[in-house]
Amino acid sequence: MRRAATAGAVAAALLLTGCAARSAGPLEQSGGEAAAEQRVSQEAGQERRAVGTAEEEGRADGVAQRARRAEDGRAQGSEGARTAGLPPVVDHIPTRDKVVFLTYDDGAERDPRFIDLVRVRKLPVTMFLTDSVVGPAYGHFARLRSVGASLQNHTLDHRALRGLPYAGQRAEICGQQHKLKARFGIRPTLFRPPYGRYDTTTLRAAADCGIATVVLWRASVTLGGDLTYTHGRPRLRPGDIIAVDPDNPTGLSLEKRTERVLRKIEERGLRVGRLEDYL
Repeated sequence: MRRAATAGAVAAALLLTGCAARSAGPLEQSGGEAAAEQRVSQEAGQERRAVGTAEEEGRADGVAQRARRAEDGRAQGSEGARTAGLPPVVDHIPTRDKVVFLTYDDGAERDPRFIDLVRVRKLPVTMFLTDSVVGPAYGHFARLRSVGASLQNHTLDHRALRGLPYAGQRAEICGQQHKLKARFGIRPTLFRPPYGRYDTTTLRAAADCGIATVVLWRASVTLGGDLTYTHGRPRLRPGDIIAVDPDNPTGLSLEKRTERVLRKIEERGLRVGRLEDYL
């Protein structure tokens, strides 16, 4: 009997000990869970702060990118554009007038029907000419000028200027100034760098050559006559400068591309303005 009672007491003690161990387990686990939850909460807070910072930085980066007109490295030299004495760089002109501006580069395509279109529609287009591209065809642009086109500077040889030394950039810009002066008796005040690429040295050279404004573009007309945009909402708005791509044998003629973009301009309730009148 005593042995049975002793065995029962031992069994009860073991049972109690086991229950205590098992009951202590959840208490210890709860404390561990609380600590884990605290750590998770702290980590989640840190993650939310990191995400918020990243989102703020992302928004700031997006604004900065739009401000820099990111396309083909156009941003280069933007600080120079803010420096006193250097010409401003524009791709859009703030205006309440319902106008946009048609510009053409190089001078490779010399379609006589385009001259007729400019004359009949009284289009105040702006032609940025490159001497090595125009070649012996300055007479074509004299006729365009006689019907209202403006002739401006696009360098002598269409070299990418950004990164070139000052002397080389000045030679390209001033050289074309002299050519246009000799051909037409004019000294352009507007300049478009080839490919839209420039730096502060470009602005310095342009200023020294008598350039008042460096002109880029916000909208571009493709070879098929469609519009693409460098930044902002993909639609025309008053003050936009439009660039018509150089000619290509596989694309529409200059006349056809211009007619197509004119329809898009008119659909938006806009008209073509003279760029020089707004600069």
